[in-house]
Amino acid sequence: MRDASALMAGVAAGLPPVGLDEVPELMSRTDHKYVVSVPVMARLAAELGDRFSVLRIGALRQFRYTSTYFDTPDLLTFRHHRQDRRRRFKLRTRTYLDGGGRWLELKLNGARGNTDKRRIPYDAAPAGELTTEAMEFVGDTLSRELSVAVPDALGPVLSTDYRRVTLVDGQTRLTCDTGLLCRDGGRSVPARGDRVLLESKSADGRAPVDRVLRGLGVRPVSVSKYCLAVAALRGVPANRWQPAMRGYFAL
Repeated sequence: MRDASALMAGVAAGLPPVGLDEVPELMSRTDHKYVVSVPVMARLAAELGDRFSVLRIGALRQFRYTSTYFDTPDLLTFRHHRQDRRRRFKLRTRTYLDGGGRWLELKLNGARGNTDKRRIPYDAAPAGELTTEAMEFVGDTLSRELSVAVPDALGPVLSTDYRRVTLVDGQTRLTCDTGLLCRDGGRSVPARGDRVLLESKSADGRAPVDRVLRGLGVRPVSVSKYCLAVAALRGVPANRWQPAMRGYFAL
């Protein structure tokens, strides 16, 4: 099997389900990301056995997401991420196409190196616009959490579409994303269909799945869907992400 989305649908179908209220939110957490091939994902699923449960909402276990990212015309937040600034952020709307509505999400990286997420419901606003309420939320959060001001001229830059299976092990989560498509106006770049982007999320950065992946010879990579999409669509320098890009995109 070379279709990562089909593989993840099969993995999800064989696991016991949990409801959304049983999934830890982990709004403040440590993340580890991995790009794995279909054969490695199949081995990981076999190693994990029934250790994980899978998020199920209604009859669905695999969900479609679309995210719209906001940045300045000169890509300030992208450049801060590329420079590995300790105090940086990403701003996006995320729409859960199979239920769950739309949220405006601000992802913060602070001095401790952990990731914090703040969000507000955004169903009443278009995905590609920042309302007055949104800008007040962003300004207050950045001032309070990172002691920085809102950059001028924030606007929509690009969107990403993908499918996600969410696995749950106690107080840790493993999200499994497939079928990534990066869009920027009339342009689009798909990720490879035989790759899975994994993200282990835990409060202390010591999720059991990270040990299993290390045992399979898989190491974390520094990736961000937004930054990879900027590099793939616009051809801007992204040396620190080149290994991940070569494995994730057929460029």
